[in-house]
Order: sequence, then C-alpha cells, then structure tokens
Amino acid sequence: MNINQLISEKVSQAMLIVGIPDNCKAQVRPSVQTKFGDYQVNGIMAAAKQLGVSSYCLAKKVVNLLKLDKLDKIASKIEIAGPGFINIFLDSQWLAKQILIALASPSMGILKSSPKTIVIDYSSPNVAKEMHVGHLRSTIIGDSSARILEFLGHNVIRANHIGDWGTNFGMLIAYLKQEEYDDESSITLSNLDNFYREAKYNFDIDTNFANKARKYVVKLQCGDSYCLNIWRKLVDITILHNQNTYNRLNISLSKENIMGESMYNDMLPGIVEDLKAKGLAVESAGATVVFLNEFKNKNGTPMGVIIKKQDGAFLYTTTDIACIKYRYETLKADRIIYYIDSRQHQHLLQTWTIVRKAGYVPNNILLEHHMFGMILDENSKPFKTRNGVTIKLNDLLDEALVRARCLLISKNLHLDTVTLERVAQVISIGSIKYAELSKNRTTDYIFNWDQMLNFEGNTAPYILYAYSRINSIFHRSTYNKQQLTGCLYLENEPEHIHILAVHLLQYEETITIVARDGTPHILCEYLYKLSVKFSYFYEHYPILNANNDMQRNSRLQLALLTLRTLKHGLNLLGIETLEKM
Repeated sequence: MNINQLISEKVSQAMLIVGIPDNCKAQVRPSVQTKFGDYQVNGIMAAAKQLGVSSYCLAKKVVNLLKLDKLDKIASKIEIAGPGFINIFLDSQWLAKQILIALASPSMGILKSSPKTIVIDYSSPNVAKEMHVGHLRSTIIGDSSARILEFLGHNVIRANHIGDWGTNFGMLIAYLKQEEYDDESSITLSNLDNFYREAKYNFDIDTNFANKARKYVVKLQCGDSYCLNIWRKLVDITILHNQNTYNRLNISLSKENIMGESMYNDMLPGIVEDLKAKGLAVESAGATVVFLNEFKNKNGTPMGVIIKKQDGAFLYTTTDIACIKYRYETLKADRIIYYIDSRQHQHLLQTWTIVRKAGYVPNNILLEHHMFGMILDENSKPFKTRNGVTIKLNDLLDEALVRARCLLISKNLHLDTVTLERVAQVISIGSIKYAELSKNRTTDYIFNWDQMLNFEGNTAPYILYAYSRINSIFHRSTYNKQQLTGCLYLENEPEHIHILAVHLLQYEETITIVARDGTPHILCEYLYKLSVKFSYFYEHYPILNANNDMQRNSRLQLALLTLRTLKHGLNLLGIETLEKM
C-alpha cells in the first residue's frame, strides 16, 4: 500500500476538476507533527498564486471534491490549516484493514512495478590489487539498490565492471618479464600488490620501462598469446579473492556478474571506425579524437576526448562507449545506473554524450550516475592507515569482528562460543554496511567505530536488538507467528499505536523513493524510526498482558508486521538478522 501515491492521485484529480493546471503538483507529504494529521497537501498555495485566487478558497474547493472521509473511508477527518494546507487524518478502521492485508501477503502488500530491465554497474575493483576501503561505498550501495529494484519486480542485471584491461597489465607484464618471474602459478594477490607497486614505480621513473609497458598493452589488446596467458592467471587470482570478500560482506555479486573491460575489446576497432564514419571522431596529432562542443577547455575551445592513442592503444572512454552500447543492444537495458564516485562524473557525461550523438543509445533510455562522496577519518582526511596507506577491505572487516566480539563480551550476555562468534559476525558486518548506507551517498562521511557499534541511536546494533526484542515476545507467548489471525482494532488505541500503524504502512512509499533515487539512507531512517516507535509502544502499552484477548491479538499483529518489516528492510540493505541477542 502506497498511501502517498493513493492520496496524491485523488488530490490531483480534484485539482484538475477545479481548474488547477496539471503542471501544479499536489505535493503530498507525511505530516511532521501529529496535530497536522498523518498527511499534508502543500501544493495548493503555489497553484493559487499561479491562478491569482485565494489559496484558502481553492483548498476548500479541492477538499469538497476529495471524498476521502465520506465515500472512500480513508480519512476520519480532513481540515484546512493556515493559508491553504490540507491536513488528512487517516481512519483507524481503514488502517487496520490495510495492516491485515499486509500481514496476509508474502510481499507485505507491496505492489510490483511495471518490470524494466535495469543494469546496475557497481563495485568494479581493479584486477591484480586487493579490494580496499575505497570500494566499500560502490559495493554496498549498489548491492542494496539491486536488491530493492529486484524486489519491486524489475529484471536487474548486476554488472561488475572490473578493471581487467589497460595500462596496469602492460606494467605488470613488463615487470614480470624484467624480473624473469616464470612461476605464475605461485603468485598470490598479496604478491601482485607488491608487484604492482614496483611496476608503477618503474613506470614513473624509467622511460624505457614505460615504453615496454605500453607496447605490452597493445600486444594484449591484439591477442598476443604470452600476454593473454599471464593476464588470465592474474584475473583468476583476483576474482577468487574478491568473491571471498563479497561472500563475507553478504554481497549478492558472483562470478557470473563479472563484465570486465576485456569483454568489449573486440568491439573497440569497429566503434572507432564507426565514429569516424559518422564524422564524430577525427585524426589529431596521430590520435583519434572526439571533440565535444558541450565541454570546453580552459581556453574555451571544445574538449577533445581521445578514443585511440598514437600507438594504437584504446582508452577507458572507448571501452565505456562499447560497454553502454552492449548494455542497450544486447542486454536490452531500459535504465543503466552507475555507482561510481563523484570524481568520474565528467568522464561519464562525456561518454554518454558520445553514445547519444552516435545513436548507440536513444534518449528514452535512462543513464544515471548515482555518485557518492568519500570516507574520511576523524580529522576529515581520506580514511587511511597511520602510515598513509589505503586500508584493505578485509583488514577493515577483521578489525570490525574483533571490536564486535569485545563489545559483546563486555556486555556479559553469557553467550556460548559458537553463538558469540555468530552474533559478532552479524553485528560487525551489519554495522559497517549500515554505517555506510545510513549516510546520504552524495556526501562525505567520517568513519567512526564507536558510533557504528553503538547499541543506541541510528545504528545496526540498535535495530538488530529491536528485531530480536520483538522476536522474544513471540518466544514467550503461546501464539504461533504463522497462524496469528483475527480482527485488528485501532480506533480505541492510544495515539502512539495509531502512529506506529501509519508508519508500518509507509514502507512501500519509502522503498519506492529509494528505488527511484538510489538513496538507501532513506530506508535506514525509516527502519530506525520504526524501531523507535515500536520501542515506545512496547514500553508503554502491554502486549501479552493486554486488557483482553481482542486487544492482545491486535497488538500482537502490529508486533508481527513490525518484525517482518524490520527483517525485510534489513535484507534489502544486505544485512542479516539475529533471532536472539
């Protein structure tokens, strides 16, 4: 049940009937304060200004046509406040009916969207290097987005666009050749990290080494068997290591989702020739360049985007053009979402401009960059070790596990060893993921261990504890969660229970916003508020010791829907739950 959408549609119809232009939106929002009802319509003032009429009189005309409190029985009361705000108080019997519908449905009454094919590009680590903390945001946010869109009925294609091609491999092959390293079978990812640092150092200081590396890049792109053999081994080592990290983080990526840069190599010569034939690409100083009037250099001239270098090597832009073309033509994408940091925004815009001009992707296909900020330390600097080295992702997860284990021991929960380890694992991974997902992705945030592992406030431990606390109610009762049925009565319940019921029914509209904008922090905020509202309900109004069977049954059903919503919402965030804590 999407209450916001339901009210918006009815208000919009009434607005059209009274002569308000359709470019004026209803602007329906959940009310911030209960004295203003459950929902508030804010769009009347802007419409009245445009029409040059009294906003109060216009609001009155709209209210007279709504029938929410008469014909539809959705509202118990509708009132006009101030200059023309419309306050809507939802009817308790209608709320109770919707709660029962949600409880009876495997999807909690949430309607599936009209299915689209959506490609989500996320995680995208480089080959021959261990994943580090810089991969955290793309991996976790992208995975949550994929889960949510899939739940809503879309055909989601996860695309792990790994960096398995290009200059890095030329450097590594040149280094292995220089060091006469012939035993590739003994190479580990840790070795590769060291090899890469040495190769990069040589590349930066030694012109001859750099030239050899570039030649190896061209050989690799042309299918040289020696280069391909080493390349495959380096890729396999990295993929295995990364998959273990994904499994540990409860990320829904697998080997089948890998669509590396190498995948598009055979397309690159044809794309360059096609762009030249269409007059979009030209030869300039030996390279092939696309000049874009939409982007200017410092001197005000069109910016040139190189798609083929003098030595015949292709660039990332060329690969990304082929990638988008493939996603539209072969994968039949209706929407392509990139979870890449904000520094790549101009690169993506240039690439999208080229594919649109070339006619590879029509304008009705959505290309979206869901960019994100950086993870910072307590001094608002990029989050690194004290030595200035970027933190490896598995090292971060190891530390989280140690801290979670120590936290649980300090609370004297009397857990056996197996249970302690299980709880520590769930809390450690959940805390890191929730700390990431609960922040607005467009902003930088400060990484804080104490805050993310706190059992108070907007954290994973707080919500996980709230979930286990509700579970304990059913463990202590004779009621079977699977067989709990009967009427639900809200009309004689206190205001706080009404507020909890409304919040439970706002789950669908929350998910819809997150799916549209890629903003999982909104879902986190919803789950946190749900936990807080239920905690107040639990502490102030008896459930198992309610006044009578009817009240007990009603309150247990609210508890059950809260339990299911918390579990479902955390699952959409990729966070496991615990039955006991």
